Amino acid sequence: MGTQFTRWMMKQPRQHFLAVRYKTTSSEYVASRARDATFEKLMDKYKNLLKVIAVQDLILANPHDPAVSLDFLSKLSQKLHLNRGAVAFLRKYPHIFHIYHVPKKSQTFCRLTDRAAQISKDEAEAINTSLPLLVDRLVRLLSMSTSKMLPLRAIFKVGRELGLPDDFENSVIDKNPHLFQLCDAHEPNTHNLKLVNVTSDKFTAAVENWRVEEYCKEGSSVDRAEIQFSFKHGYPPGMKLRKNFRAKVKEWQRLPYVGPYDEMVEKKRSSKAGMMTVEKRAVSIVHEFLNLTVEKMVEVEKISHFRKCFGFDLNIRDLFLDHPGMFYLSTKGKRHTVFLREAYERGCLIQPNPVYNARRKLLDLVILGRHGLFNDDSKPRNHASSKEAESLEQHNEETCSSD
Repeated sequence: MGTQFTRWMMKQPRQHFLAVRYKTTSSEYVASRARDATFEKLMDKYKNLLKVIAVQDLILANPHDPAVSLDFLSKLSQKLHLNRGAVAFLRKYPHIFHIYHVPKKSQTFCRLTDRAAQISKDEAEAINTSLPLLVDRLVRLLSMSTSKMLPLRAIFKVGRELGLPDDFENSVIDKNPHLFQLCDAHEPNTHNLKLVNVTSDKFTAAVENWRVEEYCKEGSSVDRAEIQFSFKHGYPPGMKLRKNFRAKVKEWQRLPYVGPYDEMVEKKRSSKAGMMTVEKRAVSIVHEFLNLTVEKMVEVEKISHFRKCFGFDLNIRDLFLDHPGMFYLSTKGKRHTVFLREAYERGCLIQPNPVYNARRKLLDLVILGRHGLFNDDSKPRNHASSKEAESLEQHNEETCSSD
């Protein structure tokens, strides 16, 4: 069932297996995956949210004057993937962005609406109040590393996913010197974050809690031996599971493995059993990683930066594709994003948290789009002045000519 053994499920000889895997490119493997309409629908909305967040971050970059000029934003349109230009994008989300003209500067600017600004404040407050949880999350992440150390830049890349505050070096690292230490890396101007004097044997992986819950359910007929090394599985509606596939999953579920917080003893990877053991440990690590994120999702490119630190060198995208019952991979928005399937129901987290709830409110405004623009007096909420309208028209003409 593992990444290295998908073609064994077809009962191919080893030499032929290698040839088949070589000819089957990663893009073809991604394209052949079973689609899940619920996750695809969510990601279709989320890809627009990511663009909104990118513009929002630019606006909030200057806390004294949280605004950005349309001239500046238009220059960044291509980098921000605003395909129809900055003005057209801002106009799509009048509940989030307010466009206004400053006569003294002869420029048009954009700021957040009061509603969007409040959501941003709610998220920041939720992050600050959950700092103890964040510290635990960071300790767990470092504990899964073989060296109990991770590159700081890799942690920054998943800062949003982990719910890190903007000043996390000061508010988290500096305020917990008994847990964290910054040290120089081998490359110039780079640092590693090191875990100090903490043993990982006190941590329990999320899947362990699930096993206990399943076994202790009232009226449960679960065999303890069957569930001892199992993970929760669920498949996309309409996905046909062949008998051979089910048998391989059952075999894989029974396979013993070393947990994400346990020390890994070097295994010989020349044998099928040895490779599958290494692969199952890798699955347990990425499963726990996703459980540590705020929204139980992460871009594949971001999590791939942790592979060597976690002690495995498997193709992490194929790892997710090989386990469709646990993970769902979406390719929407020119990025590969993986979701922890068991954490979601009908496109929402089953167990939401305050940071997720704040972010969900912003997503709701993205989904709302231009609906509900008029108040009770039938006046537009984001009404533009004549000067602003002229400026917007000029920007639109420039955008069209550049296209």
